[in-house]
Amino acid sequence: MKMFVAAAAFCATIGCAQADVRILASPGGQVGPFIDLFDKVRESGERVVIDGPCLSACTLVLSTVPGDRICVTRRAVLGFHAARSIDRRGRTYAEPEASEAVLEAYPAPVRGWIVRRGGLTSRLLLLRGRELAAIYPRCR
Repeated sequence: MKMFVAAAAFCATIGCAQADVRILASPGGQVGPFIDLFDKVRESGERVVIDGPCLSACTLVLSTVPGDRICVTRRAVLGFHAARSIDRRGRTYAEPEASEAVLEAYPAPVRGWIVRRGGLTSRLLLLRGRELAAIYPRCR
């Protein structure tokens, strides 16, 4: 039941269709629900259409769903930053091991793009436009 609620909330944010999962605007969030949903998308065989901002944990789609089932529109933007957690007092702290694991899980072209821009840090790196279209095909 929890997974259905998480998936329903996620679909409300990104827009799930019968044959495609369309990411319209995702600011990210906790990693777990994204991994669970993208695992289901991978198993379903559905294509992912990135049609707007896909930031932070949303970019885990790139390491979960096969690249030949991902396409981007002109509105697509991928946003990457280092992994971080929040303690019980609401303070944010870095998770360097998690950042390294996430970086290694991204496809090589994405990983290379991130590394050429200084790696995963607290600064948000935005991949879009021609650079993004050089890595993922435009949706047809």
